[in-house]
Amino acid sequence: MPWIVGVSGASGTPYAAAVLRALLDAGEDVDLVVSRASRLTLLDETGISFRDAHWRDDLGAWLARGADGKPDSFAPDLGRVRYWNAGDLAAGPSSGSYPVKGMLIVPASTACVAGVALGLSKDLLQRAASVTLKERRPLVVAVRETPLNGQTLRQLVALDEAGASVVPASPAFYAGATHIQDLVDFVAGRVLDAAGVEHGLYRRWKGELGGGQDEQGVRDQ
Repeated sequence: MPWIVGVSGASGTPYAAAVLRALLDAGEDVDLVVSRASRLTLLDETGISFRDAHWRDDLGAWLARGADGKPDSFAPDLGRVRYWNAGDLAAGPSSGSYPVKGMLIVPASTACVAGVALGLSKDLLQRAASVTLKERRPLVVAVRETPLNGQTLRQLVALDEAGASVVPASPAFYAGATHIQDLVDFVAGRVLDAAGVEHGLYRRWKGELGGGQDEQGVRDQ
């Protein structure tokens, strides 16, 4: 069964790319939903146009570069990805009888958070998230916004109470980050942790002070 990955219009497309690469590297199947707003963000942050008719080529180009825009050595197996148009409300993920492991929304905009919390289902991304909740499947919402107002905070609490895992896109520094990709991978790793997917995206805390600095020294050699 696949994981549904929903990409909303919030800034942070490198987070989505890191999650997608890690899922594919772990041998997981992916059902991908890219919102209309996220296409504008992707174009702005990467220069890549995500087109329905050429989604495989565009996705490959997106995943083949790091957060700094430079080429990455990762060669994704796009044969494990199934793409669904965000306007297709008759798509597989719109039904609870469609078998999936769960859903990851990364990054999640405040508009996406509001739509899912209120059950609006205005597009396939929101509908799939609502279905994930009603079927009691794992839903991870990687919200990317700051500052957060009271209305959004209440909606995030509502999602938590409904069974979702709220994972703010807030990178940590104890893992010995030396590049922007390290910070992106930490957030992506925490998203996958919440979903229970194994990965090796960041150095885990082992109760030893200075461990991140030791790892940084190894990288610099």
